[in-house]
Amino acid sequence: MGRRRSIMSDSLKEEIAKELGFYDTVQQEGWGGITTRDAGNMVKRAIQMAEEQMAKQQK
Repeated sequence: MGRRRSIMSDSLKEEIAKELGFYDTVQQEGWGGITTRDAGNMVKRAIQMAEEQMAKQQK
């Protein structure tokens, strides 16, 4: 079986990592190097961004 496709694109993940301040860690250690807390914050931010997009589309 193939690897499950991520819902978030790599570019989106990188954008959020830069915004949240742990992109340096990703560059040095890969996504496995980030803390659980950082990963959780990244997901929260992605959800927030998606909700903002949906709100814009409903206007």
